Amino acid sequence: MNEMATNSESAMPWVTIVTPSYNQAQFLEETILSVLKQDYPRLEYIIVDGGSQDRSVEIIQKYAHRLAWWVSEKDRGQVDAINKGFARAKGDIWAWINSDDTYLPGAISEAVAFFQSNPQARFVYGNANLIDEHGNLLGPFPARQTDYRRLLRGFVHIPQQATFWRADLWREVGPLKVDYYFAFDYDFWVRAARITPLYYVNRLWANFRLHSQAKTSLADRRCYPEMLRTLEQQGGSRFSLLGLKALLRPAIFSWLPLRVRLWLRRFIPF
Repeated sequence: MNEMATNSESAMPWVTIVTPSYNQAQFLEETILSVLKQDYPRLEYIIVDGGSQDRSVEIIQKYAHRLAWWVSEKDRGQVDAINKGFARAKGDIWAWINSDDTYLPGAISEAVAFFQSNPQARFVYGNANLIDEHGNLLGPFPARQTDYRRLLRGFVHIPQQATFWRADLWREVGPLKVDYYFAFDYDFWVRAARITPLYYVNRLWANFRLHSQAKTSLADRRCYPEMLRTLEQQGGSRFSLLGLKALLRPAIFSWLPLRVRLWLRRFIPF
């Protein structure tokens, strides 16, 4: 029985998860536990901290014996930390989870099962909840199927926290671009979607936390210029639907309460 279980486990792919961390001790332990409590056995977990001045390092040290690798040192920001983590990755399937977000139970097992059932797939994403700083549910992230052309038009609909991809895809189109601050994930998805389908699975895999210190809360006015840069690099024009959205969304959405914006995003693909 044990030998059969061991043989079965050895046939399973390794999954590498990277967490970039910087001064988010308030949420970090919850993030770490959401990874370590997954029911998937072949897990390589890497944490890259940018030299936090709060309790982050103390929290990481608490779980160091369960990490494949971790470091706390000054870096060039979130993108640099993620790239640094994946430079050490040895898994077959990769993902990153930010230090204020969390996985839901069974997320990694379900993602692996999808890849095993669909050997042609190289990238998959699921659904995510939007939660506040206290973990209260704000609503669903408006995830749905997208592709290369839709991404270039600004129809993103991908919750980063619920994305997984094969390591060879990263080696082909990665790493993340260090000159991006907000839209580095979008840029990676566009490069990936140009060469392979992005598969959407209607399963709840993660929590996406919105709070006053989150980059996403401050993103629109800086994110869209970076998205437009990606569009131009792919041969598109600023005079496009994405360009129009870059102009209109901050003006329309910035003055609305968060809950109203979340409700509208269910119906308006902005």
